[in-house]
Amino acid sequence: MFNVNKIVIEGYEFLTYEVFLPKTTLFAVANDVGYIMCAALDIDFFNNTPKLIERKIIAGRAEGVRSIEHLLDFPLAKVTLAAEEIGIVPGTTGRDALVLMAQSQEK
Repeated sequence: MFNVNKIVIEGYEFLTYEVFLPKTTLFAVANDVGYIMCAALDIDFFNNTPKLIERKIIAGRAEGVRSIEHLLDFPLAKVTLAAEEIGIVPGTTGRDALVLMAQSQEK
């Protein structure tokens, strides 16, 4: 089972994804540029795999989230190298990271 919803943050649209699995739920929020996700996202894999580094995937991971709201409000524990290139660093809240992603699309 899963839910997909649209949200707006500072005038920018994003899709939220909740995937209900046995004993856990995966949470993600995305736009055309990148995404943030719960701790199920393996940032080290993206940052240490040459083919994935070349793809410049913009993503961040928050830990301990239990809802989409948590994902938006919690600081990101890890981010990809490409996310750092647009100003998203560990400690950036999910909400602020998404705005930076959207703004990077305007440049």
